[in-house]
Amino acid sequence: MKEQIAQLIDTALKTLIADGTLPGDVQPNIMVENTRDKAHGDFASNIALTLAKPARCNPRELAQKLCAALPASDSLDKTEIAGPGFINFFITQASAYAVIGQILEQREQFGRAAQHSGPRVQVEFVSANPTGPLHVGHGRGAAYGATVSDLLEAAGVQVEREYYVNDAGRQMNILAVSVWLRYLELLDGELAFPANGYQGHYIRDIAHDLNKSYGDRFARPVAELYADITPDEPAGGDKELHIDALIERAQTMLGEDYTLVFDAGLDSILSDIREDLGEFGADYQVWFSERSLTSNGDVDKALQSLQEKGHLYEKEGNLWFRSTEFGDDKDRVVKRANGQTTYFASDIAYHMNKFERGFDQVVNIWGADHHGYITRVKAAIQALGYDPERLVVKLVQFAILYRGGERVQMSTRSGSFVTLRELREEVGADACRFFYVTRKADQHMDFDLDLAKSESKDNPVYYIQYAHARVCSVLRKLEEQGMAWIQDAGLKNLTRLDTEAEKDLVTTLGKYPELLQSAALNYEPHLLANYLRDLAGDFHTYYNAHKMLIDDAELRNARLTLSVAVRQVLANGLTLLGVSAPEQM
Repeated sequence: MKEQIAQLIDTALKTLIADGTLPGDVQPNIMVENTRDKAHGDFASNIALTLAKPARCNPRELAQKLCAALPASDSLDKTEIAGPGFINFFITQASAYAVIGQILEQREQFGRAAQHSGPRVQVEFVSANPTGPLHVGHGRGAAYGATVSDLLEAAGVQVEREYYVNDAGRQMNILAVSVWLRYLELLDGELAFPANGYQGHYIRDIAHDLNKSYGDRFARPVAELYADITPDEPAGGDKELHIDALIERAQTMLGEDYTLVFDAGLDSILSDIREDLGEFGADYQVWFSERSLTSNGDVDKALQSLQEKGHLYEKEGNLWFRSTEFGDDKDRVVKRANGQTTYFASDIAYHMNKFERGFDQVVNIWGADHHGYITRVKAAIQALGYDPERLVVKLVQFAILYRGGERVQMSTRSGSFVTLRELREEVGADACRFFYVTRKADQHMDFDLDLAKSESKDNPVYYIQYAHARVCSVLRKLEEQGMAWIQDAGLKNLTRLDTEAEKDLVTTLGKYPELLQSAALNYEPHLLANYLRDLAGDFHTYYNAHKMLIDDAELRNARLTLSVAVRQVLANGLTLLGVSAPEQM
């Protein structure tokens, strides 16, 4: 409807240009907005205010001329001029109610773009280090990333979902050593486990599987392992230096077998992550290995490109990237004096790889603790010759769990954290997916476990699903009473729906397509979550005040038709949020 009104305004503007009221070179920006107060009509435009100066005309006077020049339309009931020159548009009831027919005709496609002809966009999300099970913090990033991806597709964008597997570097080596030490414990009994090792029970499970598959192949003398090793923190030493010394000793003692231990930990945890995310409704087209950036030469290629463009220099044996030339607060090391490339060098190569794959836009969904990383990555992208605006970074704040009003304490390294799988088992995947996206991703959120499990109107996901189930229940009762919903009859009698509650429902339904576009293109799924809550609220209010199964067949079919349209939009929206739409509760 907004597009129709904008077209009517455009036609009127051309008329005023033709008669000399407006200059021929005027470039109008036609804005049509929903009104907040129904007394001011259905839609409003400030076009007269924006063009008053070039027209050298009083805004209200120009608004009157615009209204007089508007072509006739069956969709418009009347126009009014308000305030300093706003034009309010009142649409006919038949035009407003036409959305119901569209919903019933288009069903699951209502609100979606007709085809995926938009830009190619890659969405990378979660990408947690495969050093342990996903926890509730990762869950928020997974829900946000999966929903943003689905919303973009609904808006016509070609989306590719990617998980960047951090299968290289120090943390993975700490994991490998942790697994090996637990493996040695199975063979030789308890040993001095490092303070900086991974201590969750899953490490013991991997060690047990390693022993089951390889027997004592990786057995080595514990005394030799700890001989003259840098002391750990409990012994007055440095836990970082201690774990690094253990890594080096393990690599020496195991030799080529170190890779088998390393891969055992990686493969076990990555398999668990894949399964966990799949069950959560977060599916990926690509799982990209960080190690591949080195093996296929991408890191060397990226550094060579920066070198050739004059963006690298040597200092104190290290190779530095001149990131300050692109807005960073300091230059960054990309290769150390010992020849080892840095994490940042891999990130540079990874983003070069992304753009070489032909994506029009790259969306990175990171934890909020990566905020300081954005500038340096964009600096590298610009230095490589790409437009840094093609990279969009959305930050996701951590989720804080509460049970019984008390905060649930968590520590990833110690293993005392709530996993995503445990959360799903406690409150259900539906509540997880919905609660995670009810607030803007960059805002802190408190996840109330008791509320998520409650069956009350205070639980938003239950409240919305119950509205969907209510419509299904009415249709079942209709059939039990020997009656049937006749859609054509309902559509023909929509004008019988003349109560304020019914008009409000129709208005809310009409906002869905635009809301969907806005939520997608602004990466804000909370807009859809809030919309569904409002729609469910409007329906519950309507349902509680008006009988559905009445003797008046015309009015009954009209009300049922409106209710089925509400059910369809609720189902469409819930599906995009990764939430089920149950038929009974």
